[in-house]
Amino acid sequence: MSPQSATSTIAIAGFGAIGQELAKRLDEGVHGLQLTAVSARDHQKARATLERLGIEGVPVVTIEELEPLADIVVECAPAAVLPAIVEPVLRAGKEVIVLSAGALLGRPDLIELARECGGQISVPTGALLGLDAVSAAAEGTIRSVHMVTRKPGRGLVGAPHLADVDVDVEQVDEPVRIFSGTAREAAEGFPANLNVAAALALAGAGPENTFVEIWVDPGVTRNTHTIEVKADVADFTMTIENVPSENPRTGRITALSVLSLLRKRHAALRVGS
Repeated sequence: MSPQSATSTIAIAGFGAIGQELAKRLDEGVHGLQLTAVSARDHQKARATLERLGIEGVPVVTIEELEPLADIVVECAPAAVLPAIVEPVLRAGKEVIVLSAGALLGRPDLIELARECGGQISVPTGALLGLDAVSAAAEGTIRSVHMVTRKPGRGLVGAPHLADVDVDVEQVDEPVRIFSGTAREAAEGFPANLNVAAALALAGAGPENTFVEIWVDPGVTRNTHTIEVKADVADFTMTIENVPSENPRTGRITALSVLSLLRKRHAALRVGS
């Protein structure tokens, strides 16, 4: 059976704003893709959400039950449960799409597990842009990567790093820089807020050579990322302003980025690397 005519079964681990949007889109019909399961901490709430979305016949299961039910598992859950989601899928030689990219930086063993078992970890572009250009530049020599993130205060609430900063992010009346450091440090300090920094690092110069500034900015209503890359093949600067989802830490484009990645599995024409 050709790749274009085969059907890939998809399970979603985590049923928040991203998982719900992805489930809705898959249920509406995407060529070659079939939603077969979702996993959520609160099964009763997840079932009620599926009913509200009009999605029928999709079971709500535990994380441990996901792997046999799908060819591809999409992880959009809290970073702390990433290993529990990823390991069974990789041991089965399957693909997992990871949104908690920051958690990957501290778990190189998961990448090795994928290599040993013939599995694959895919990190979608998510709320960024231009990762194809960054990864292409990384085939040569990247001299520097610098990202500046600006978010309204509600998009940063709960980040562990804030315990070390004397700033109430919901009360500032002017832009304040609350972090400057490497992508690895950013991922540790903002595990639910800045997976984009980890994705950028994984695509390009690595977590120690990707530098990040984070600003809380009451003047912005969208999560904004500006990336500047200098390399031997090109210098480029990119800015994206993401409309927040129901979860203010996450842009609406993130779920659609996953859908775009999945759609390419069965597309007769693929654009972009």
